[in-house]
Amino acid sequence: MIRVVVDSIRVSLMSQHRVVVLREVDGDRYLPIWIGPFEADSITIELQGVPMARPLTHDLLKSILVELGAEVQYVIVNDLRDDTFYARIILDVNGERHEIDSRPSDAIALAVRVKAPIYVAPHVMDEAGILSESAEQAPELSEEEEENLSIFEEFLENLDLGDEEEDKK
Repeated sequence: MIRVVVDSIRVSLMSQHRVVVLREVDGDRYLPIWIGPFEADSITIELQGVPMARPLTHDLLKSILVELGAEVQYVIVNDLRDDTFYARIILDVNGERHEIDSRPSDAIALAVRVKAPIYVAPHVMDEAGILSESAEQAPELSEEEEENLSIFEEFLENLDLGDEEEDKK
C-alpha cells in the first residue's frame, strides 16, 4: 500500500469537472481522480475547516460510525477497472475488521473527517499515477497509453489552477 494525502481539489471552469489529486507521501507521484462536485465540496469544506450549520452527508456517516463504536482504520483506492476507480473503507468494530465498498470520493471525504490514513494499491498507482515534473523521466508509453494521457493532459491544461498556495489550505 502506498500512503497518500490530498494534495488539492481542482476545478475546470470550462466543464465544472472536479479532480481530487492525491500525492504520494514518500515519492514523486500524484494520482488524479475525477469526482463529483458534491464530494469535491465535501472534501474541501473539511480540509479548509469551514463550519457548517448542519451536518453534511459525510459528517452524518462519521457520527453514525462513532455512535456505533466503529473506527475507520484507513481507506484505500484499491482498484482501477475500465477507467473507474474503486475504494474500500477499512473499519474496526469491536475488534472485528470490516471492509466496505466505496467510491473513492466518499472514502476520501470520510477519511479527512476522521483523520484516517489514505492509501493507494501499488498496481493502481503504477497504472494511473503521474510523476511530478521534478521526477525522473517516465517510462516509454504505448500508443494507446499516449492517446489516453494526451486527453487527460489536455483536460489538466484547461483547469483553473488558481493560487497553488491557496489550494493547499
